[in-house]
Amino acid sequence: MNYQSLFPLHFMCSHDSDQKGFLCSTLVSLRWNMALKAVLFDLGLTLIRTASFPEIYRRILARFGVTVSIDDIVCAQKETESEFDTSTYDESRRKEFWTNYNVSLLKKMGVEENTVFVAEQIDALWWECSHVQVYPDVEPTLSGLRAKGLKLGLVSNGFKQDLNHVLGELGLEKWFDVVVCIDSCSCAKPDKEIFLYALDKLGIEPHEAVFVGDSAVQDYEGALGVGIKPYLIDREGKLPSQYNKIAKLTELLTLV
Repeated sequence: MNYQSLFPLHFMCSHDSDQKGFLCSTLVSLRWNMALKAVLFDLGLTLIRTASFPEIYRRILARFGVTVSIDDIVCAQKETESEFDTSTYDESRRKEFWTNYNVSLLKKMGVEENTVFVAEQIDALWWECSHVQVYPDVEPTLSGLRAKGLKLGLVSNGFKQDLNHVLGELGLEKWFDVVVCIDSCSCAKPDKEIFLYALDKLGIEPHEAVFVGDSAVQDYEGALGVGIKPYLIDREGKLPSQYNKIAKLTELLTLV
């Protein structure tokens, strides 16, 4: 990003005049809109919704006669995630990674019998038990943005094989010029590198993109940290007013 062109706006903002502050904000917004070339999206709870991790786990375990509480799954998940570094995830060893992950989580919940078999079945049945749904405003929004000549990208803290499966099943893969996930660049949001990787693949600068997601930390602050204008999708109207927010994705069509 060419920050030199923003210096005059910075100096205007440094004064305590409300009028100049408003003008600064307006000019920054105009600059973003005039230069916009792409819209980047998060996936989960932005474009699609699924059952929660603990609920999916509970459903699968119930098939094998294992009864555990949601609270127990949540606690075991937190402990297990601290032991596994997803930034070093290797797609070629996917089955081994998730089998070990699930075995560790199962043992933390006191499941000691047939743990390897059950762990493998959790991976195999995951998406079947996830009840994935696309939000109804997704395709009209993506279609409208594409009609404006904008590139579209997906930046997710998921993994390539899972994203390929989900996007393929839902017919969403056709919309995206680039799909970036943890194993694309060995990092996850809010790490700036995953955003920069996506921008590089699209051949654009940070000020030429906006990012839309549901997480204040991973999506909003992560994007803002590299100079991408962020929006939070706030379908239930529960997020603080300090953020740029939209209640539905179709609002983007009048904002960009």
